Amino acid sequence: MSNVQSIVNEILPEVQGQRKSEYPVSPLFLNRWSTRAFSTRKVSDQDLYTILEAAHWAPSSYNDQPWRFIVAKTEEQLSTFHSFLNEFNLTWASSAPVLIVVASDKLRENGDPNGAHAFDAGAAWASLAIQATILGLHTHAIGGFDRNKARDILNVPDHIELHAVIALGYLGDKSVLPEAIQQREVPNDRRPLNELVFEGKFE
Repeated sequence: MSNVQSIVNEILPEVQGQRKSEYPVSPLFLNRWSTRAFSTRKVSDQDLYTILEAAHWAPSSYNDQPWRFIVAKTEEQLSTFHSFLNEFNLTWASSAPVLIVVASDKLRENGDPNGAHAFDAGAAWASLAIQATILGLHTHAIGGFDRNKARDILNVPDHIELHAVIALGYLGDKSVLPEAIQQREVPNDRRPLNELVFEGKFE
């Protein structure tokens, strides 16, 4: 069985014992988890753009496709992105070979507000994360960054909202992480589904 087939069809060893779904879903969804331990191994442009290709096929309101991706993959670009990450996130994300700012256009082409832009960008991020998992890569969405500084440095106009910085790369050894977060380096579980789903009305 190929590596891709394994990721899609089997629970990976690092996930076994950590996650179990209440209902039958593809193992792919359980195998996707947010590591902080990234290898410095480079991500090929072929894989990077395959992941971005998947993201841009996400569904969107009126097919507006409001998502935008700002990518850092060179040493100079990554150094720029590091400058607006908060201190805690920088301690681990600095090892990731690719960082991607996920943003979205708050306006439709005619200038009207797009009330679905953030929802649609979330769909694109999920597609990005799943495609990365299929390719044997890991992602971690970072909300802790200075948006004003990022906007200024990256020359982002006001009508574009910045949502998250995505760390992308191969799984590394958790021993590279600060001791304080090594114990957290496992796939986390989920709340019971019955706490999140309401039939008929919110209760």
